[in-house]
Amino acid sequence: MIDVLNTRLIIFDFDGTLADTTDTILRTYQMAIAETGAADRTDSECQATIGLPLKEGFRQLYPDFTDEKLDDCVRTYRRIFNSNKKDLVPELYPGVKDVLAKLSGKGIQMAVASSRSHESLIEFCDDNDITGFFSLILGADDVVHAKPDPEPVLTILKHLGKSPAHTLVVGDMPVDIAMGNGAGCRTVGVTYGNSSRKDLTKARAWRIIDSFPQLMAEIP
Repeated sequence: MIDVLNTRLIIFDFDGTLADTTDTILRTYQMAIAETGAADRTDSECQATIGLPLKEGFRQLYPDFTDEKLDDCVRTYRRIFNSNKKDLVPELYPGVKDVLAKLSGKGIQMAVASSRSHESLIEFCDDNDITGFFSLILGADDVVHAKPDPEPVLTILKHLGKSPAHTLVVGDMPVDIAMGNGAGCRTVGVTYGNSSRKDLTKARAWRIIDSFPQLMAEIP
């Protein structure tokens, strides 16, 4: 039974939830697509893959590609990203740092579950001075089964000794909502990232908010 009055842990997605990484991701996608000689894809098509592990994102864009070709796309993307990351540091969405501080002050533990690699996730959190708010930061390469599988959330719950009944999962994409719901947690979808209210409703988000500070209204 989900306890809506006693949130003890909040698990956040990163891209499109805590930080505005959309331009960074789309620029890197387009550069990688051009370098590998793959057929053009629009920014909207690329944006629809955000939240998936990188290889699965390319698979969605190019379903006919072999695993070898997909791996080449991933390697190219990561090389371009790593060479440009100091110029592509994303900014936090308005109110994020202030709300994280308030939640910490209420004694609520926080964690991150992202489809980004662990290394770049830590770097972006460090660059934005928010790493210290989180008890655990989990990237796609820290689990066997990434989003939308519930494994990232279940891994965090086990590590921190928390119950899904007392846990909130917050993300901007349907895969975030599926991950949280699959683990038995409440889920909050955010509309300011890379998805829409319609898609988050279809994914069965428990609540939907339009700005990060609105999250405080869901925390007793």
